[in-house]
Amino acid sequence: MAERIGFIGLGIMGKPMARNLVAAGYELVVFSRTRASVDDLVAEGPGYVAAGSAREVAGAVSTVITMLPDSADVRDVVFGEAGILPEMGDGDLLVDMSTIAPATAREVGTALADNGAAALDAPVSGGDKGAIAGTLSIMVGGEAADFERAMPLFQAMGKTIVHVGAAGAGQVVKACNQVVVAIAYAAVSEALVLGSKAGVDPAKVIEVLGGGLAATRVMELRGASMVAHEFDPGFRVDLHRKDLGIALATAREAGVPLPATALVGQLFDALAAAGGGDRDHSSLITLFEGLAGHEVGSAGG
Repeated sequence: MAERIGFIGLGIMGKPMARNLVAAGYELVVFSRTRASVDDLVAEGPGYVAAGSAREVAGAVSTVITMLPDSADVRDVVFGEAGILPEMGDGDLLVDMSTIAPATAREVGTALADNGAAALDAPVSGGDKGAIAGTLSIMVGGEAADFERAMPLFQAMGKTIVHVGAAGAGQVVKACNQVVVAIAYAAVSEALVLGSKAGVDPAKVIEVLGGGLAATRVMELRGASMVAHEFDPGFRVDLHRKDLGIALATAREAGVPLPATALVGQLFDALAAAGGGDRDHSSLITLFEGLAGHEVGSAGG
């Protein structure tokens, strides 16, 4: 009989992650604030059982995975009126794969430990493409024994899986990841706008830069869609803004200046203020296009 686990949060990332777990042989008890997301999975066939609340999920399983937008959402799912905490006891495990503040991850971990349960903070990198392909990078904070227990689940969803330290450490590493990704998007955007306005085919810019030291996964996965102005969200601008806020707050607590991150965070803020918060974060290039008065791939480049 398939092992039954819980999965809460079926958005752009959560839904394909859930599908990969079912493909690996697990049965999922699923809940999401958007009921249509639950119904979509249940309609796909066996492997999914719909639940009416987060607490109902926790009451039916011993392992719960959450994939939620922000710290407030995780706190609500754990501590809220229909939260999971009362159903999490001895031997139960929460694997939170959301990107949240390290302090929130530690708060959740402490509360579950007080109930006899355990928690891992296990945020991911790789975007919707990695979630669909099952190739996510997963950075995990928590106890080593709990990490080993959850490893088969991680292997169904990801490729690079690293235990990075104690509770909250996964979220610290995810903040580091989001710093690099944001700055990479800014760099690729500047390079493409410069090359294009100066008269070079941006596809050629991507080809050449991708073969040298300037190569980045951002350019590999999103370069062509940036040139084509295809900005359907794989990861929304507003979510990356939230993540940079976490990074800057964590850096302030640690006494670490992040001047480049602060600047790129302001650029994302400007993009959102102009109405682009729901677009993919690769749409940052449009801000640079506006500053240069030039659209990549238009006449002259």
